Formats: sequence, structure tokens, C-alpha cells
Amino acid sequence: MAVGSAEQFMQLFGVRDENVELIRRELSVTIFAHNNEIEITGEPEKVHLAVLVMNRLLSIIRHNEPIDKSRIRYAIELASEGNADRIEEIMRDVIAITYKGRQVKSRTLGQHKYVDAIKKNTAVFSVGPAGTGKTYLAVALAVVALKNKDIEKIILTRPAVEAGEKLGFLPGDLQQKVDPYLRPLYDALNDMMGPEAYQRLNERGAVEVAPLAYMRGRTLNDAFIILDEAQNTTSEQMKMFLTRMGTGSKMIINGDITQIDLPAGKKSGLIEAIEVLKGVEDIGFVTLTYKDVVRHELVQAIVRAYDKHKPERPRTGFTTGRTFTPRNP
Repeated sequence: MAVGSAEQFMQLFGVRDENVELIRRELSVTIFAHNNEIEITGEPEKVHLAVLVMNRLLSIIRHNEPIDKSRIRYAIELASEGNADRIEEIMRDVIAITYKGRQVKSRTLGQHKYVDAIKKNTAVFSVGPAGTGKTYLAVALAVVALKNKDIEKIILTRPAVEAGEKLGFLPGDLQQKVDPYLRPLYDALNDMMGPEAYQRLNERGAVEVAPLAYMRGRTLNDAFIILDEAQNTTSEQMKMFLTRMGTGSKMIINGDITQIDLPAGKKSGLIEAIEVLKGVEDIGFVTLTYKDVVRHELVQAIVRAYDKHKPERPRTGFTTGRTFTPRNP
């Protein structure tokens, strides 16, 4: 196979050939390079996979996207599953552009299904481990909807559940106590909008970040509403939240059912809601896995290790890796 330019060649091979060395190890092939030509030898099936993977990586490079070890491993997984060509589908879809001009795109098939589910459904439940982009992608789509005037406000909320520390011992008034719980939401908004734009929108009520308790008694019209850390809601809180939806609104409910911080004996409102609502039209369900982790590659390894250590998970009523909209019989 041939590589287009010397610069693409260097990006493909990586520092000290670390990218190609990873492919060699993972697929048990031998890779030689001469000028801009690459020769791959080994078992025919493995060679075929290596060619597919390297072509997909070159395609990523030509789209001015970086490649790293996690993307290389993911490309190998896609090729092994017969889905190598779908990486093109992912890369073409620009979800949003940050205030600094960076394009926000899905980086995995799971993320692509998640974004598609949000676009197609009024409410979406997303379950997956940390680092899979659940909150960030939802915020990106919310900001786009606000800019396009499809909605009038963005509301981000999460339950203020103590994870090893007591809320009452934190300094300050109530808002100062709960702010640390809401920090990931502030961070996502600031990254998409910029601090100044966020502050302006917040002051005029177009953007609201608040604890879940603040939602009680309200009707939320023409809003893009994101509930984060939903695994830490009780059944009562989840029902309260879901029934806040008004006309012209969209709801995204995100959580990780492996990190429930509720007291022993309390059932997660997220798990119950998925069981109860699996037959309701216009609600989408998405499960993300370690394959969709887009933080440091070590995070993927950590998630896999915990999954192997504790293989039994609470039943959620939907299949890992699939996106669907259940229909009433």
C-alpha cells in the first residue's frame, strides 16, 4: 500500500513508529516501509485487516483528525467486526463547533448512535461508563439547538448525592455547597460557549445549571433538559423530573449504573425508569461501553478491568451497544 505524503507517513507511523508497532503487536503481522510504500506480510486474514486499519487511519489523518493508541485499537476492532468503513460515516458528521473553532464529532459508533438517538427522539436514556461523552455530546447538541432557536433555554441538572463526603460539611451557603456537584456541567458549557457567552446567557435565563431538587413544581417548556448522574436519583426523583417536560422540550437522561451512590436498599430511579418506559414511543435507549471511552486510553483499560472483576450488573432492559426506539405493541 502507498501513503500520500511524507507528512501523512510520519503521522501514520507515529513517534518512534509507535503506531505501527501497536498494529504489528495486535495483528501479529510484519510491516516494512520504504519511501512512501508500506509492505505488510503475515497470515492473509491478518494482512487484510492490517491494510483495512491503516487505510482507515490514513483517512482520519486526511480529515485533519489526530490518531492515538485508543483510535488505533478501535479501528482494529471495527475492522475485525467488518465495520471498518463506518469510521467514514462517523468522521463526516460534525455535531457542533466550539467557541474556539474546534469541531465536535462522534469518535465511536456508540457515540454516533447516541447522537442519532437524541436527534430522533424527544427523550433519550443513555447508560455508560465515565469518559464516553454522554454529557459533553448532549451539551453540544443543546447549544446548537439554542443557537438555531429550536429551544429557548438549556437546563442542566444532576442530583447532589454524597459520594463518600457529607454535603453539610462543605463550606458556604447552599449554592456553594452544590456547585462542586455541578462543575462537570459548567465545564462542558464553558468549553462549548466560552465563559463570557455562558455568563450572558445565564444572566438572562437562557442557560440554567441547578441541582435536581430545584426542578420540583416546574413545567419546562421549549427547553433542552439534561439530567446527569441519573443513576443517583431515587424512583420519586426520576418520576418528578420526567414529568417536568413541557411543550417543545427535549430530555436527555445520562448515567452509569456501575457507580450508584444511593444508600443501601434504595433502587436507582434510572434503572427503574428504563424498565418502566421500555415500551413507550418516542423514547430512545442507548448503552455505551468501554469501547466508547474517549479519555486517556488507560481509562478504557480501567473500565474493562472493573467489568471483568464484577461481571454481574443490574438488568437494564436493553441490549448493550444497540440504539432503538421501543414501540407499544
